[in-house]
Order: sequence, then C-alpha cells, then structure tokens
Amino acid sequence: MITAIAFLALVTTSCMNNKSETKGSELQAIFPKGEKGAAENFTGNAWATSLVANDSIYNTLVGNVYFEPGARSNWHTHPSGQILIITDGVGYYQEKGQPRRTMKKGDVVKCSPNVTHWHGASPDTGMQQLYILPKTEKGIVTWLQKVTDEEYNNVK
Repeated sequence: MITAIAFLALVTTSCMNNKSETKGSELQAIFPKGEKGAAENFTGNAWATSLVANDSIYNTLVGNVYFEPGARSNWHTHPSGQILIITDGVGYYQEKGQPRRTMKKGDVVKCSPNVTHWHGASPDTGMQQLYILPKTEKGIVTWLQKVTDEEYNNVK
C-alpha cells in the first residue's frame, strides 16, 4: 500500500511539472530568439536565428523565425523555393492570388520557386517556423511590398 501511494505521488508530481504543453499563446522556444528582422521586410516583430550557414557544399540555408502575434513577412519570392516547418503556434501562409492558409505546429509547407508569398503569425498567437532554402547558388530571396492589413485579415 505504501508503495502504491509513493508511486501515485511520483506520477502526480511528474505530471504537474510537465511543461511541454503550450499555455495560451505562449510558445515553447526550441532555438534562441536571434536577431530582430529588418523593419523594411516585416510588419511587427519577427526574430531570426541562423541554424545552418550557407556554403558551397550544401548550398542550403536553415534557420528559425519567431513571429510575435500579428507579425508577418513582406511579400517575397525565393528562386529555388522554400520549405517551412511550423514548430509552435499558429500562423498564416498565402501565395499571391490564392486564399490565405492557416498553419499550426507540425505543418510543413513547400513554397514553390519564384512564387510570390508571405507568412507570419495569427493576430492572437505567435508562431515559430524552421525555414529551409535549397540551392542558394540560384539566389536567396527577393523582398517585395508589405502585406497590407486588408490582405492579412482577408480569409479568401
């Protein structure tokens, strides 16, 4: 009986101390926040950290971006496309002329080469994403105009 009570106490304590769940809109960081994104390329606060630097062997960039609630990138393109892996939170992705899509933790989005798009956090919850930019010898990114509030809020 004492063993059963001790086991129950241990399990209860372990469950109470488990902090892997996201509370409300607070995100669980995997990587350091990094450097604040340039205001000319983002609306709101976005923070980026490089994880794999570009080199002539892999020709690939990998990094993490944390978007605070409501933050988003400008419209932009990538000559060889981009892969986004959402690691926490809720956000949006939209290609020019297409409906805005909602992204959540665990989603993977393939942005096709030279397709104009934007991505960022939802209004109430931040978002963290890993980005992968392949074949960087073709170029990395072309930044375009800001996403308007109307575009950001339009679900069509």
